[in-house]
Amino acid sequence: MVEFINFYLIPGLVLGCIYAMGAIGISMLFGILKFAHFAHGDLITMGAYFALFLVGVVGLPVLAALPAAMALTAAVSVGLDRALYRPFRNSPTIVLVIASFGAALMIRSLIQLLWGVKIQSYSAGSFTKPLIFLDTFRIAERHITIVALTIAIAVALHFFLSRTKHGKAMRAMADEPDLAQVSGISTEKVVMTTWIIGGGLAAMAGVFLGMDTQLSTNMGWNLLLPLFAAAILGGIGNPFGAIAGGLVVGLAEELSSYPWIGTEPLLSPGYKTGVAFGLMVALLIWRPSGLFRGKVFT
Repeated sequence: MVEFINFYLIPGLVLGCIYAMGAIGISMLFGILKFAHFAHGDLITMGAYFALFLVGVVGLPVLAALPAAMALTAAVSVGLDRALYRPFRNSPTIVLVIASFGAALMIRSLIQLLWGVKIQSYSAGSFTKPLIFLDTFRIAERHITIVALTIAIAVALHFFLSRTKHGKAMRAMADEPDLAQVSGISTEKVVMTTWIIGGGLAAMAGVFLGMDTQLSTNMGWNLLLPLFAAAILGGIGNPFGAIAGGLVVGLAEELSSYPWIGTEPLLSPGYKTGVAFGLMVALLIWRPSGLFRGKVFT
């Protein structure tokens, strides 16, 4: 039981928190703009590298660099929308999807040009001992931070969407865009707010991933499939469903390699991404609207 908690349950929960932060943006952008944003993974990478610049050049601790990285990535997200997506707002969905692929390539190439292609770290050469509880349970401080900040973001997002004017406008536009526009809601302001939230949380996911592992220029792209699986699992367009979906996918990936039968892993760790893909395909067949009844791909 101790091994299960230390090496499978806690890492699965942390991975789920990372997925949740990335999946919220994908889910909200689909709910508002009605297209799958394939550049979201590279926004995650960009946010992580913004924080790396602030840590390595400015000398900030990684958590102190997080708000600035979120703001910078949010600004890049809004700029992408203004330059690449807004001109095609009334075009067929496939045009926006192809534009997002182009944006992904441009962002990744820019990151590689500025920071190179070598694997990097926020704390190269340092080692932090995990906290020990009851002489058996071990958890790293960074894992506590990731889980705590995820809970705080979930609470703040709930308050924003349910209590504020902008949040209610976003919910209205996601549910009935034509009615929202007729009632006087500024659709462009809603779109900009959505990009700000999505970009900021993408940066948070990237920084969390960098804190937990290392940074590479393909890190966000590699997350894209699990993020879409999480968004679809929770109900596309439903941000709270995306959080739940992220936790489910993260836990499923880690627990799939636990030796449930005998002493060998149930699945090789190399098949973790396949677990996310399997969950996504199963949900699309069994319940296309997701567990929390989001929008359906058509």
